[in-house]
Amino acid sequence: MTDLLDHFDAAVARHPERVAIVDGSGREVTFQELQSLSRGLAEEWRAKGVRPGDRVLMAMGVNVELYASLAALWSLGATVVLPEPAMGLKGLRHAVATTKPKAFCAKGLYRFLKLIIPGLWRVPVLRPHAPAEVTEVKERVNEAVALISFTSGTTGAPKAIPRSHFFLMAQYDAVASILESEGEERDLVAFPVFTLVNLAAGRTSILPCWKMSRLARLTPARLGDWLRETGATRALLPPSLAGLLPGAGKTGLRHVFTGGGPVFPNVVKRLQDDLGVDVTCVYGSTEAEPIAHLKGQEIDAEDMEEMARGAGLLVGRPVPEVRLRICEGEIEVTGDHVNKSYLDPAQTRENKIFEGDDVWHRTGDAGRLDTQGRLWLWGRVGDEVDGPDGPIHPFVVEVAAAGWKGVTHCALMEKSNSPVLLIEGERRYLPEWKEAARTLGIEKLELVSAMPMDARHHSKIDRVKLARMLNG
Repeated sequence: MTDLLDHFDAAVARHPERVAIVDGSGREVTFQELQSLSRGLAEEWRAKGVRPGDRVLMAMGVNVELYASLAALWSLGATVVLPEPAMGLKGLRHAVATTKPKAFCAKGLYRFLKLIIPGLWRVPVLRPHAPAEVTEVKERVNEAVALISFTSGTTGAPKAIPRSHFFLMAQYDAVASILESEGEERDLVAFPVFTLVNLAAGRTSILPCWKMSRLARLTPARLGDWLRETGATRALLPPSLAGLLPGAGKTGLRHVFTGGGPVFPNVVKRLQDDLGVDVTCVYGSTEAEPIAHLKGQEIDAEDMEEMARGAGLLVGRPVPEVRLRICEGEIEVTGDHVNKSYLDPAQTRENKIFEGDDVWHRTGDAGRLDTQGRLWLWGRVGDEVDGPDGPIHPFVVEVAAAGWKGVTHCALMEKSNSPVLLIEGERRYLPEWKEAARTLGIEKLELVSAMPMDARHHSKIDRVKLARMLNG
């Protein structure tokens, strides 16, 4: 079976002079140049002792060298360990303790992390630079672990997820049809997994000019400038950044793909109405990406009304590559691109269901399938609050409230054993919000000055922090 590197090599053969990556400084690297860099690094690092199966911790910015290093290490059969960037030093320490790497691949100031993390003191440092010799190296096998990444830790301790070359190829197959285009595209990509897909498909990826750990600092003006400077035709962004686009001015974008957090219908409508772009919403998780997707034009007036009345969040039909079922209200999925286990067996037992040859992943999301086979989300299992007529799932209220005038963020929580809707937004609309909340069965409503958001994509409410704020 072919893998991502085979597809990348084929893309190089087809389009050697096409730009593969535009990094955050504006530097452009062609497919041929990226291949030459990765092969040179592979030859050098093999001489330094990197062998198949070795775990190599990687710490560097999202740039050309990151993807060249990934390709080099994969060609050697090594397993790349990618810490969760949003967790900072804590995430690095967790990754080292969990995976016990045999080498440390770092660039710039990241190299000095070796001095403050004891687990890295005795391992060699691999530095990505422009090597002199270029030869092809291929020592990988499809079943070998290519990558160990981590869940965000938003809903608990970060879980280490091993992914084989076979898994990454299955993920490519599941994503490719969503991203395919008849023309040549230049994609602004905020999700590394989609950059890997683009490299394998022969498409140009434009990397962020901002730090992913500082999303809240990005302004619509800066985002718009970057899109215009790089000539982006499409954007793959979390909802928090997609929501900035209407204020970014004319950019030349034709299509916006968004996911990594709930994509509320008011955001989709603004993108379509204000920018005239196509919108595709992608639902998935670190363990299973993608699960479902929805094109903006498929959301009709009846769907909008249902969401406004408290039906939850429509996320579309499951992708063909996944099987999906609802068990006791929880969404479960299985498929070749659905993670089968974690490094920690205890986490595997807690989140996986083994049935014959099938391994079902418990997403932790509550939802339902409608008569058209479309998936609707209700929120996280366990986040529901007790109402006068029974449990109320968060998205039943939040999706509706997100569309009210003046609302920036909202969250349904429990306070003093009763539901309360917390809203960050313009205070002058408070009377209207209270009246609308009552139609959804919510009597209590409070304002918050700033809603805590997840560190990874700044697109999901951090309910743990919010509960601490609420209960003081």
